[in-house]
This record gives sequence, C-alpha cells and structure tokens, in this order.
Amino acid sequence: MNGAALRRTPLHERHAELGAKLVSFAGWEMPVSYEGIREEHMAVRTHAGMFDVSHMGEVEVEGPDALAFLQRVLSNDVAAIEVGGAQYSCLCDEGGGVLDDLIAYRLGGDRCLIVTNCANHEADLAWLGRWSRGFDVAVRDVADRYAMLAVQGPHAPQIVARALDVELPPRMRVAAARIGGRPALVCGTGYTGEDGVELLIDPEVTAAVWAELLDAGVVPCGLGARETLRLEACFHLHGNDLGPERNPVEAGLGWCCAEATGFVGAEAIAKARAEGPAERLAPLRIEGAGIPRQGNPVLVGDGEVGMVTSGTFSPSLEVGIGMAYLRADLAEPGTEVEIDVRGKRRAARIASKPLYRSPSHYRKER
Repeated sequence: MNGAALRRTPLHERHAELGAKLVSFAGWEMPVSYEGIREEHMAVRTHAGMFDVSHMGEVEVEGPDALAFLQRVLSNDVAAIEVGGAQYSCLCDEGGGVLDDLIAYRLGGDRCLIVTNCANHEADLAWLGRWSRGFDVAVRDVADRYAMLAVQGPHAPQIVARALDVELPPRMRVAAARIGGRPALVCGTGYTGEDGVELLIDPEVTAAVWAELLDAGVVPCGLGARETLRLEACFHLHGNDLGPERNPVEAGLGWCCAEATGFVGAEAIAKARAEGPAERLAPLRIEGAGIPRQGNPVLVGDGEVGMVTSGTFSPSLEVGIGMAYLRADLAEPGTEVEIDVRGKRRAARIASKPLYRSPSHYRKER
C-alpha cells in the first residue's frame, strides 16, 4: 500500500507538528514515536502518557436480541456484563481459532459497543453480520463516529478527571460523559498494564481534547511504546500472539471462554481444554544480551521447541523479553531455553505473567 492510500486519524496534523515519526500500520499512517520509545514508555510507567488509537474499530450492536446474539458470537459470558460494564472476549471461528480479541461495553439493556482491532475491523464486521441472521438485532459500523485516546499511567486518572472535568468509572466499566461539549464514553480499560482510561470522543473535538491533555502534562506516545508496554504486561497482539491457527486455550485465554454458552467455536475449545494443548503461549526473558523478535526459534539442546511470537527490549526490566508458543511441557516458569537471535543462541528463561507488574495498577486488582 502506497503512502497516499493510507488512512489518517483526526490528529494527523498534530502528530506531524510534534515531529512524530510516522509509519504505515494496518492501512493507517500512525505515529510510532515522538521523543523516543524508551522515554515514552517510562512516561507511562511513572506519570501519564497518551496514545492516539483512533485507528481502532467500533461496532454497535443494538436490539431486543443483542445479548443473545453476542452470547452466540463472543467467547465470554456476555450475560454477566452489567449495564455500564466492560468485558474482554475472543471472536472465534467454528474450529476455535481466534479471529480477533476485543472489548465489549454494555451501554444499555439492549445496546453494546464492541471495539475491534483495526486490521480485523472489516472482517469482524462481516463475520458479525453473517451470524446476526435470525436475531432481532442491528449490527452497525460506527468507527467513523468515534476517535479514541488512551491516557495511561499512575497519574493519568487524576489528570484526565481534572483537565476534562469528567467523573471516571472504575476499571472495566464505561460511563457516558460530555467531552469538548459533545457526547463521549469514558472507559476504564487500557493496553499498558497501568491505570488509566480510554476516551471515545467526537472526531471533531479530538484535536482540542488532545491539546488540553498535553497542556495538563500528559506525554504524547506512539505505537512503539504501546508495543513495549503491552508486552511487559503480557497482553496479546492479534496477528502475532493470536490468530485463526491458535485457540484461546493454547494462548492462555481459556479464562475468557464460557463454553456452556454455546458460542461459535465452543465445542472445539472445550475439546482442546479437555485434551490439553500440545503447545502453550509463555512469556520469556533473555538472561543476558540479545533481543528476541517475532519468528526467532526457541531451542532446547539441538531441537527446536517453539517460536517467538512477539519480542522487544523491555525499558522497565532492561532485558530482552517476549512471548513464544512452546511445547506444553516446557512452558512452565523457570524452564531454561535458548533463543536463536540472528544465528546466535541466547540463554533465556520462561517467566510468569506479567513480566512487569505495575505497583499502582495491580494493587487495585488484589
């Protein structure tokens, strides 16, 4: 895809003015960094950073059968979501493969909003449309209705509440608000392992809201820091750690699968759970020098036992980290392996999730 064909968010000019390094990402021209990935990463870990994630997709599901329909297509127990609640889930095919992972927000008794990964948005929309037949429900593409800002970090909630004069919902909740004089949604979700919110706002007021948060001291961050942050937290990236060739049990996402609901793929996933996966996704740390990258073989002795799906240098831990699908018997914390990084064998050890645990974030989880 050539540069002229790339889509742009409402903040494109603002990114350029700030000197962001812009790259092609899933059909969009997006900022990968401003001052530097390490600086932006640490700003989120210690203060507050802001990401333009307006490339994400949104699908509205509304009607008398909205919950019944979503129970059919999403892996989690949708009936357990209260009005104002949020839930992580997988969208699976009939064989249990993961077509996407997403967040569903219940905005009303018969109205939900689903946030999709941008690269999968059109395919997700078509899949949902296919399975909606026979249900009294409307499935609408509302991606053009929203821009999306993720404000993350230990100081992010206080800054957002003060700067935008909004009341923030607890984690995994969603609340209606007015931001920039327009209707908006404030979501207690994020992709960094830190406290914070995701703001779904009117595209026309996005530049003003962005400027207001920058003036309040929030640091602009690009996709580079988003990647290092999510990997430290062991959050999955569809296309790397998830895909149609993998089921949620292999990926360590069996917890968000309620097979008893009969969702699409439930039988295959129940079978995988009962039999136990031959391979499992596990986090790892390089013991010394070296940075694992997607596609690097994982070795034990002379044999290849897996493949790195995501890898980077961790600014918080100052070591190379990653995730890899390994033979199930080797995917336990403490297992010693080696990673073939550009022809050099690098010692590594399987770790526990998350690789980095934020004190401010996880204190509220206990």
